[in-house]
Amino acid sequence: MLLLKFALSFLIINISNAATLQKKNASPVADNQNSLSIGEYGQAPVLLQDSHLIEKISHLDRERIPERVVHARGTGAFGFFKATKNLEEITRAVPFASEDKKTKVFVRFSTVIHGNHSPETLRDPRGFAVKFYTEEGNWDLVGNNLPVFFIRDAMKFPDLVHSLKPNPVTNLQEGKRFFDFFAKTPESTHMFTRLFSPFGVPASYRKMEGSSVHAYKFVNKDCQANYVKFTFKPREGVKNLTMKQIADIQKDDFNNLTKDLYENIKNKNYPIWDLYIQIINPDDKEKFDFNILDATKIWSEDLVPMQKIGELTLNEIPGNFFQNTEQSAFAPSNMIPGIEPSEDRLLQGRLFSYADTQNYRLGINHNYLPINAPLAKKIITNNQDGAGYSPPRKDEINYEPSSYNDIKDDNEYGFCHYQINGLVNQGRLTAKNEHNFKQAGMFYKSLSKDDKAYLIKALTKELENVDINIKNTICAFCYKADIDYGIRVAKQLKLDIEYVKKIAKKYID
Repeated sequence: MLLLKFALSFLIINISNAATLQKKNASPVADNQNSLSIGEYGQAPVLLQDSHLIEKISHLDRERIPERVVHARGTGAFGFFKATKNLEEITRAVPFASEDKKTKVFVRFSTVIHGNHSPETLRDPRGFAVKFYTEEGNWDLVGNNLPVFFIRDAMKFPDLVHSLKPNPVTNLQEGKRFFDFFAKTPESTHMFTRLFSPFGVPASYRKMEGSSVHAYKFVNKDCQANYVKFTFKPREGVKNLTMKQIADIQKDDFNNLTKDLYENIKNKNYPIWDLYIQIINPDDKEKFDFNILDATKIWSEDLVPMQKIGELTLNEIPGNFFQNTEQSAFAPSNMIPGIEPSEDRLLQGRLFSYADTQNYRLGINHNYLPINAPLAKKIITNNQDGAGYSPPRKDEINYEPSSYNDIKDDNEYGFCHYQINGLVNQGRLTAKNEHNFKQAGMFYKSLSKDDKAYLIKALTKELENVDINIKNTICAFCYKADIDYGIRVAKQLKLDIEYVKKIAKKYID
């Protein structure tokens, strides 16, 4: 009898929780199994008036939004940032306003070049983008796992990406194309040396560093400015995959990084990164023998010490991949008071490029999507209309200034003023300031014996099918970086080292 009562109560609960499937206009769906047609057995064609069928098919056709041109393959997680130091003296940015202050974050890891659903074991720089949801707006710190980049000027960015993407004729990604570009771009030596080292294939997102790559500015309430670079260091240390591990993992699993991150968060083994900064006073910028705002350069810790300012913890898997990870929109132009861009040429281009690509990919109203929406309950702007959702508005006044309301700008939040003297110039940096090879050599010297062997093997394998002239030039770049580096590449590729040396003499570091 008790069992019967329990069964009946369970049935009643299930019936009471039942809901009718609806169409987009909220009208009930009568039949979700069969199309509307004429005849008892549907002998006649399906009727166009079956609005539910048309709605289902047309929505399916539009489920995919344009893929990101770069950083298409991504994985995201929610968490929080906790400041461990009060930085009010150097920045008014609210995440650093007091020790122990917490800020909600969303972090998206990604591969840069390869498409969505590509194997996560492929050699590729990894994106490390952090969205801070602060009381004064969203701040996007958009970086990579490697601390430098291939180029120093945004003018070259489309060409770089085209060279790294598949051949437009065959749709094959080819080393002959991107090494052709690198051979004409000596500044890429530092980055491709790091990329073909073990750091080019991380073993886990949890065991991967993140870098701002670019220098930004910290400014305080008195508009005193300092250049700053950011580095996230994983608590679990850095770990990369050997070539054998890459092959073994990829044959069985091409989602290894996502699975590793999500499984650890599910098991409450929350990954933590310590956030460090390096600071340079603008007055000291000329004391260095390289351009400190060049994205192909690091600030060596011997020259510019690091100091810890906070901790980043990831503890929540998004409830829906598309609505969160895929629709998340990061742009370095999303800054908050206290953080300003530096004069880095590549960063200046990215300030436009990243915001523009999100407007194209997600629509002009993408900041109203929950994953991108700031903490403010209402965003006061005179923007209107456009594709995609925007909150309903009834205001007649969609301009400023106006005598009908008291909404106005506030110059308290404007960029700080600074003096710039010099000629308008579209030329290259002078040769003595480029230093295209020195830091690549420093990185090579820092590698262990095994890691050097890994680098030589990975780099030369990719160069095997490249034109002999390009091989010689790339090898000359390696030789300019470090003599041992160049000799070993030449030996592996069976190149004439004396000829390589002649090419190397043409380049000034």
